[in-house]
Amino acid sequence: MRVLVLRPETAAARTAERLAALGHEAVRLPLSKAEHAVDAVKAALAQPHGAIAVTSAEMARLFERIGGAPAADRATAVFAVGKATAWAMRDAGFAHVLSAAGDGESLAGLIAEHLRANGPLPHPLLYLAGNPRGPGFESRLAEAGIPFRTVEGYRMVPLAPSGTAVDAALLQPVPDAVLLYSRESARAFFALAPLAEAPGRFTALRLLCMSANVAAAVPERFAAHVAIAAAPSEESLLALL
Repeated sequence: MRVLVLRPETAAARTAERLAALGHEAVRLPLSKAEHAVDAVKAALAQPHGAIAVTSAEMARLFERIGGAPAADRATAVFAVGKATAWAMRDAGFAHVLSAAGDGESLAGLIAEHLRANGPLPHPLLYLAGNPRGPGFESRLAEAGIPFRTVEGYRMVPLAPSGTAVDAALLQPVPDAVLLYSRESARAFFALAPLAEAPGRFTALRLLCMSANVAAAVPERFAAHVAIAAAPSEESLLALL
């Protein structure tokens, strides 16, 4: 299958490798890139914190830029949203990483369960977040009475690929499927000129969504082509192929 990948370049390259291993052709068309707030993260880590929470593997890429986990935090408990993020944080040098089931609410539940079993943290939880992000994780922490501090470690910035690049990815030939990881990428995808101007060209395109939240950003005219991953993980998303 010809599969369109809209992720930022570094993540897209890894997804393309996985698709190739499954026998598919990956077509990369990044619609965003990450801007890392290195100084803000360094300043946050210099303040007292009892544990770290991350909801994207993008934070691990920031740590790669600064030489990996700081020595003072290599044994600090890190709560990661899912397996892929947990592996990435371990690769970045964090030794004590606990993994949730793949979304913010499950991550908040994991932290609450850990604190019930082990007692409260000596300092607030440090949430190294991205922008944009959903409110679920922080809301659940607040509901559970868990002290935390949010610091934005990266911001996703939209990219505007050239018309030539868009046409090559979408029309030469039309992909069999597109992987939609976030609401933002779904909105950006359907704003591309070929989709907006001639949606009838894409009647056979499968829209593979990471979650129901992502699927909700798909325009109604394409709703019949949506499939939603059984769990919010890349493994489950690729299983839809």
